[in-house]
Amino acid sequence: MSRTKRIGTAVASASVLALVAAACGGGSGGEAQGGDGGAAKDSVTWMTMLHTPTTPEKDGVIETALEEHTGMEVEFQWVPDASKEEKLNAALASGQLADMVSLTVVTDTTVRSALTSGMFWDVEEYLDEFPNLSTIPEATIDAARIDGELYGVPYQKPAARYGVLVRQDWLDNLGLEVPHTIEELTEVARAFTEDDPDGNGKDDTVGFYDREESFLVGFRSLTGYFGAGNKFEVTDDGQVVPAFTTDAFKEAMEWYRGVYENGWVNQEFVTVQKQNQQDGIAQGKGGIVVTGLFEAKNYNALAKSANPDTPMEWALINDITHEDVPRRILSDTNGGMGGWIAIPKQNVPTEDDLRAVLGFIDKLMDEEAFTLMTNGIEGQHFEVDADGVVTITDQTAWEQEVQPFGSSRPSELVTTFKSSDEYVNLGNELMAENAEHMVVNPAQSLTSETFDRQWSTLEQQVNDAYNQYITGQIEMSDFDAVIERLRGQGLDQVIEELTASYAAANG
Repeated sequence: MSRTKRIGTAVASASVLALVAAACGGGSGGEAQGGDGGAAKDSVTWMTMLHTPTTPEKDGVIETALEEHTGMEVEFQWVPDASKEEKLNAALASGQLADMVSLTVVTDTTVRSALTSGMFWDVEEYLDEFPNLSTIPEATIDAARIDGELYGVPYQKPAARYGVLVRQDWLDNLGLEVPHTIEELTEVARAFTEDDPDGNGKDDTVGFYDREESFLVGFRSLTGYFGAGNKFEVTDDGQVVPAFTTDAFKEAMEWYRGVYENGWVNQEFVTVQKQNQQDGIAQGKGGIVVTGLFEAKNYNALAKSANPDTPMEWALINDITHEDVPRRILSDTNGGMGGWIAIPKQNVPTEDDLRAVLGFIDKLMDEEAFTLMTNGIEGQHFEVDADGVVTITDQTAWEQEVQPFGSSRPSELVTTFKSSDEYVNLGNELMAENAEHMVVNPAQSLTSETFDRQWSTLEQQVNDAYNQYITGQIEMSDFDAVIERLRGQGLDQVIEELTASYAAANG
């Protein structure tokens, strides 16, 4: 992250507090009707994330069908995933929010400051009034609370979705077995880089294909195999410390630096965005990716779109281990909580309006709405055969009209569709299996004013140092020096406050 962006984030965090009075003060800035004898809301605006290259057409078939099912008009305000932090921080700072705001970066300083500022409704006491919202698991509610308050409807996701995807056809070409240890995975990375796995006679492939979010996503998941905690961990003496301060995390860094030095990961990964990573994998530039176990189908679809004759087969691996560390997987959703659908008081000023918005979210958790946001419209986007297998019949229409809605589903657990694509069925099976071995972030439901105020800035500086270390610009002693410097700039205060919060919760 650039210095400009860090300053912008800090300004946004400060600005949030200045908006609290306005945010709590009523409907002067919102579109809500109702309360005080008026009718409750019959329309809703929704600022939500876009994880696809294209935005669905306004008033398109899925939006229209959702309006018919819920009885509410809805206006989607799509925020591209690549710029979500900047755009959300700006919206939070300016108060220019929708009736519903998807907040999916759960550790972002500005987000947590906004959630605890009084800007959003505490929705917990209202959930039992709705058939679907009342069934949200208590563990998910626990993970979603901040300082005992639930400032939005928690997104429900599989408890632990990540694993390692490896090109099975490349393994077969080179006579290699599916890797199940870090040592075996390293050898596959070497072979995929040096032994021409696609057989084209060119030196144009690497093992790992990573992206700029390596520290936060792909590499972070790999550190779990070395024994590192999920963002934070609790030490034997009860301290809550960031995982990046631990020996296991640094051991993983040393290993990954070796992978980089040998050229077994794409050398420009620190500048590669998510869409470029997906495109690179689809184009056969790399054969190992640390990601959701559900992604194999998507990579194949991208590959076929680029070249229909390109074969691509994947091994889905969820049991990588390292030396004597027991099998474990860092939960990317902290046990099933993927953020909040927060409801600003400024836009939704009355309880009647709040109930109308919550009713809309509740109906999105019906199987009919879930099907619309997952598969589309039967006969138009998909078909179901006699065995209950769902097949997408128009891939292009599905990608343009349906896929963008998938990441906005309030719950991904409504039902599991049997797919004609075995990668989907296997991914669902392995993700369910992951739950037994998952490691959650112990700090998610703890409170620390310094964390809320400063964590994004602190973490970004560690992220920068990680990138510099992996790419050989600094040494481990320099990385340690960055952490020591940050201790006096709020890091030790975060540890102290989280430790006190943990002790209070477990006393």
